[in-house]
Amino acid sequence: MKNSTDDFKKLIAHCKEYGYVFPSSEVYDGLSAVYDYGPYGVELKNNIKEYWWKAMVQMHENIVGLDSAIFMHPLIWKASGHVDAFSDPMIDNKDSKKRYRADVLIEEHLAKIDAKNDKDVEKAKKRFGDSFDEAQFRATNARVLKRQEERDAIHQKFVKALSSEDLGELKTLIEECQIADPEGGSRNWTDVRQFNLMFSTQFGATSSEGGDNSNKVYLRPETAQGIFVNFLNVQKTTRQKIPFGIAQIGKAFRNEIVARQFIFRMREFEQMEMQFFVQPGTEMEWYHYWKEFRMNWHKSLFPAEKLQYHDHDKLAHYANAALDIEFEFPFGFKEIEGIHSRTDFDLGNHQELSGRKMQYFDSDLGESYVPYVVETSIGVDRTFFAVVSHALQEEEVPDAKGNMATRIVMKIPPVLAPVKVAVLPLVKKEVLADKAREIFNRLKWVTQCQYDEKDSIGRRYRRQDAIGTPFCVTVDFETLEDGEVTVRDRDTLEQVRIPIDAIEGHIAGKLDFRTLIKG
Repeated sequence: MKNSTDDFKKLIAHCKEYGYVFPSSEVYDGLSAVYDYGPYGVELKNNIKEYWWKAMVQMHENIVGLDSAIFMHPLIWKASGHVDAFSDPMIDNKDSKKRYRADVLIEEHLAKIDAKNDKDVEKAKKRFGDSFDEAQFRATNARVLKRQEERDAIHQKFVKALSSEDLGELKTLIEECQIADPEGGSRNWTDVRQFNLMFSTQFGATSSEGGDNSNKVYLRPETAQGIFVNFLNVQKTTRQKIPFGIAQIGKAFRNEIVARQFIFRMREFEQMEMQFFVQPGTEMEWYHYWKEFRMNWHKSLFPAEKLQYHDHDKLAHYANAALDIEFEFPFGFKEIEGIHSRTDFDLGNHQELSGRKMQYFDSDLGESYVPYVVETSIGVDRTFFAVVSHALQEEEVPDAKGNMATRIVMKIPPVLAPVKVAVLPLVKKEVLADKAREIFNRLKWVTQCQYDEKDSIGRRYRRQDAIGTPFCVTVDFETLEDGEVTVRDRDTLEQVRIPIDAIEGHIAGKLDFRTLIKG
């Protein structure tokens, strides 16, 4: 879909209407930034997780899995730095009473400057055609140069303020740039202050007794720490040698300052993370390896022009290198996955605070050391969002009478589609329904199927298009005579007549995960 507010609203409405995503607790007017996945949403979500797991664990002999608990000892979050440093700079607008992340306001202002320059470049391209030299235009056009100079100056101050955690300078930048409340337009801002993102709760039977923080625990804000504290358990039980990785899929919780933009930023979300343990000194080699490997994984799902790298302006407290893989969502390029070189920060801190050794004995070197870690961390929900936003399309196609009509279709990769095959009797007649159900009961052992006999065949095709079903198998009266069915392809609209026994072979190739993994 195109990047516009209207298309974004259509996407959200489509996800609700067709059972992908529902607002949580909707009968009670909802809960801010919390969503439920419907019948088709949960299937797509599970397929995304399965594809990631196959690519990361099944296809690597030196990566194994883990499922650690959401509740962990509170000292884990002290060692990881989350208690002291897991905060975002928050600012409120005094007039609208809306709350924002100060750094995001500035980043969005910078993006607007970039967009203006890009717009001028696009206009020049159309004007000069094939002879256009973009690099020369950007280097010589006075208006573009002036904007770029302004942008660079703001960016330099921004990076310096983030690095020094100068909250006063962040507010000064917001005022100097005349950044207004995105909703109300007011420039009446409070001071910037830090806001810790962790949810806390009380643990055990004495939790209701006043004032005592000894039972305070946190809902994990990331899945990585469960991997780190189990590092030696996993290494010893699987007899892995460095380099090796531990992968995990699980829920995480963050009390976001601004949780909006549908399922892009939620307070309860799911991560797919892999921590790769390496010999100190080799971390940058592996950092670049996983940077490229993970980008190729995304390119198996999306066109290359929808993806880009973004190096971090400010490194997290645990990192010596970090970048994001960004996807072009309906509201612009935003992070879908992070690649981080975490050094030995996590294992070293857990070793120090717990008093337990976190060292690996390297038999090749004949010495022990605390490994360095390279992390790949991808959001399940954001990947889901990327898949549906890229897949939802409106097309002009011929109808049954040969006239052009608009169809809404979800062109989800067949491997990931919630329903792979819909089995449809041509009309609602018992003799056709019996045969169609016979085929459905056969195919359901092979893949996710759906049986549907309500409404005209044309309407059922359109419903399956809107769900994203790649194949429709239609049973008609001729099927009863020749044992053949019509298989309709969602993307090409091609319809072929094949024997019932050939259905599995006809669809198998497109439903094999290897078609994505191998590209």
